[in-house]
Formats: sequence, structure tokens, C-alpha cells
Amino acid sequence: MTARNRELFGLVVAGMISGIALATVTIARDAQVEPSAATYGALFLGLYLAAHVVVRRTVPYADPALLPLTAVLTGFGLALNYRLDADDGGRQALWVCIGVAVLAGTLIALRHDYRALESYRYLFGVAAVMLLLLPSVPGLGERVNGVRLWVDIGPLQFQPGELAKIGLILFLAGYLREKREVLAQGRLKDFGPLLAIWGAAMLVIVQTNDLGSALLNFGIFLAMLYVATGKALYVGAGLGLFFGGAFLLYNAIDRVHERVTIWLHPWTDERVYCALNGELEFRQDCASYQLVKSLYSLANGGFGGTGLAEGVFRSPDGAELIPALGTDFIYSAIGQELGLVGAAALLLLYMVLVVRGMRIALRAEDGFSKLLAAGLTFGLALQTFVIVGGILRIVPLTGITLPFVSYGGTSIVANFLLVAGLLLVSNRANTPR
Repeated sequence: MTARNRELFGLVVAGMISGIALATVTIARDAQVEPSAATYGALFLGLYLAAHVVVRRTVPYADPALLPLTAVLTGFGLALNYRLDADDGGRQALWVCIGVAVLAGTLIALRHDYRALESYRYLFGVAAVMLLLLPSVPGLGERVNGVRLWVDIGPLQFQPGELAKIGLILFLAGYLREKREVLAQGRLKDFGPLLAIWGAAMLVIVQTNDLGSALLNFGIFLAMLYVATGKALYVGAGLGLFFGGAFLLYNAIDRVHERVTIWLHPWTDERVYCALNGELEFRQDCASYQLVKSLYSLANGGFGGTGLAEGVFRSPDGAELIPALGTDFIYSAIGQELGLVGAAALLLLYMVLVVRGMRIALRAEDGFSKLLAAGLTFGLALQTFVIVGGILRIVPLTGITLPFVSYGGTSIVANFLLVAGLLLVSNRANTPR
């Protein structure tokens, strides 16, 4: 069986999984199978079949596992978002359609030689920095839960940090490909880029009060720097700089201090000051309310889960038990309804996607392609770790999304761009010479 036929078979399986997941949700919600479930499954499969045709024509030698894995993750995310909020599920479906269109357009536009992007590396770098700082612009940025990550332009609301991640990876792939031999020599002046990116990461924390986005972007930089130079010393120095700077900002910025405090001590036996109402409350009833309820949700799921669409996420009076469940805390919903087995299975899908991405990086022949594939893959892996780790209290909680699953249009589009990049690199790497 050829690679493209294996991809086609995988997409059929992904369509069946998505249709079954939505049928299960509709049965639990409405006590019957809605005809729309079958229609949805067919439309979902048709959407990815159209993407398959584009892949077959533009990147015929690309990795056959990338598109089916993406389809499974987005299909499951659509079913779960529909289960949590039917309106959000409909909007998410629209964003998936836009994301697939962006993937197809990227493949068509760059089918001849995506390496032309290397010539615009500095443009991508400047654009990435501007996008990261855009939420701090008065009148544009919107503060949500104390963090500036969103931008409002008329009816359009988006999270520029998701797109900045792609621009940063493209800049680093081109810059490190050009400078890797000089950087590998380890001269003192060669630490300039490391210090510059570190300073930008600290600036992001100061401007947006978001430790997670700074960690994500700086982590991508360190990973790509190691791939380019093979110097573990750079990684150690970079981590030392980041945690040292974060510690200083922890003492200087109240929001960062609060996030770390919630991470370390989500429960209190005595009442503490609550900034939300200005009174004394137990921390689990105030600042760490979301995190604590999320942990209870995971515990309620146990080993096998309550069943899809059978979880409890609202109180008897209809109030949300976990605010922002569809975005920041969707992994908690997965853990409750699918249990440890389902939550671990979802992480395994991400692990397979990461393994395929790193395999693409290893097979790539030129430096730019290797760095691009490694950066895109590590960006996906680190983002998944940061959001899941925050929910599980491995790292401080952040406001980033779970790729392909959480509700959010900007995240969906950015991750489809990421998959398009991996498809382009793998096609070139696998093309017979």
C-alpha cells in the first residue's frame, strides 16, 4: 500500500471515530441519535478527503501519518466542544474548515520550494516580536483573567502569540542555519542572540503577565539552538537565565507571584486575602478555584471515566464548576469523562505526532529543513506539555490551549500551519533523488 493510500485509510478511520464520538454526545444529550451526527461525520470526512487530494497533488511523498493524526485530534476536539457548548462546537467546526483551507493554501503556495521562506527570516522575526507585544497596545489588547493574550479589532478577536510562535520558528530556522558554525565555537560575543531572546522572553512576561507564553517561546529557541549547535551548555545557560529572570519577576510582578503561589499551595487551611472580593477566603474558594475544581474533575474520572457526555461540569443551579473549561481546562473534561485511559490515549496521539515530526527532522537533508521541522515539532510538544502540566500541577498554570482540541480559532489555524510545514519538509526529505 502506498503512503497516500495509507493516509486515505487513516482518514476514513478518523472520520468514523469523529462520527461515533458525536453520536455518543448526542445520545447522552438528547437520548436519541440525531440524523445530524451522520451528516457531520460525512462532512468531516469530506473536508479531510479534500485536504487529502491537495496533499496527494502537492506533496505526494509527505509523511502519511500527519494528516490522519490531525483529523483524529480535531474530530475529538469538535465532539468535546459540542458536548460542552453547542454554539462553541459550531464555531470550532468553522475554524477547522478555515484551518484546513489554510493548510491547503500553504501547500499549494509553497509546493515548489518552501526554502524560499529562509530569505525572509528577519521579516518573520520582526513580525513575531510585534505579534507578541500587540496585546500590550492600548485599545487593542484585552486582559482576560489578569493576562494580556488577546487582541480585539472590531468583531475579530484573536491570540497573536499563536501566530508569533510560527514566525519565531521560521526566523530561528533561517538564522541558526546561517550562524550555527559561529555559534558552535562558543565565543563570548556569540551569546548575544541567546541574551536577546532571553530579554524578549522576560519582556513578554512583564507586558502580558504570562509565564507560559514566555516559557513556550524561549523553550523553542533553546531546543532549536541545541539542534543547530549540539551544545548542551547553551541549553543549561539558557535555562539558568530563564529561571533566574522568572524568579526576579516573581518577586516584582504580582500576577506571576500569584500564579506560582497557586501552583505550590492551591489549598489553605486558613483564610487568606482574596483579591477578587477584597475579603478573607480559603484560597481554594478564590484564586485557585479553577485549578482545584479541575483536580477534582480529574479525580472524579478515575481509571475508566464517567463516559463521554456523562461528566458533571455544572452545579444544580446551572453555574459552571470550572470556568474556561473549553479552552484552558479542556483536559480536565477529558480526564473526567474518559478517565486515565482516555486521557493517556490522547497524550499518546500527541506523542506519535511528535515522533513523526522528529523523524522528519532527522530525514531532512539541508540545515534549514532540519531546524524548521525540529522547531515546529518541539513547539507542538512543549505547548502540550505546558498546558497539560499546568492542569496536573507539574508546572504553573498558563492560559495557552491544547493543540487541535481546545476551543480557539487562532490556535487551530496556527497548528494547521504547523502541520503544513511538516508535510512540506517530509515531502522534500522523502522525494526520490
